[in-house]
Amino acid sequence: MNAPLTSPLAGGFADPARDAAHAFRAVLDAMARPGRIHAVSGGAAPGLSAAAATVLLTLTDATTALHLAGALDNDALRRWIAFHTGAPLAAAADAGFALGRWPDLQPVTRFRIGEPAFPDRSATLIVEVERLEPDGPRLTGPGIRDTARLSLPETAAFRANRALFPLGFDIILTCGDRLAALPRSTIVEDC
Repeated sequence: MNAPLTSPLAGGFADPARDAAHAFRAVLDAMARPGRIHAVSGGAAPGLSAAAATVLLTLTDATTALHLAGALDNDALRRWIAFHTGAPLAAAADAGFALGRWPDLQPVTRFRIGEPAFPDRSATLIVEVERLEPDGPRLTGPGIRDTARLSLPETAAFRANRALFPLGFDIILTCGDRLAALPRSTIVEDC
């Protein structure tokens, strides 16, 4: 986690165009290659990893409703988000993005999974995890040559999410300065 910020004005990208482009490329590559871990930097927000802050700076703005879960729903982070991204805060069922630790995001069935005609109208969950390593459950599916492995907080919810495909939510896992993604198309199997 980052050191406490003394002002909600601090913690943005030093070079917004370049930093956002690099971060967007990392998120895009993570979604295209599930299980691959990417280093990102540039963001610093109260109580968040550098990766989570960077994802917020890159993917949220005044048109993307954001849900904060658990201890991350606090005044310091709300002020930081208001200044840096302008993302409106929303209830879980109305959010395009949700941020929290895995236990605080439960039950994940409350998040949008899209509609048959518009599967893209689903939520992306940004999950802060204590550990992000290339081990754990086996991942297969689009973007994965053979198999990949990724430390996940559980497997049942991800298997249930995959069963909804093409509906379902997408996941970005963040830890320190690293992130990985688990799109709804990924098949998750216990080892």
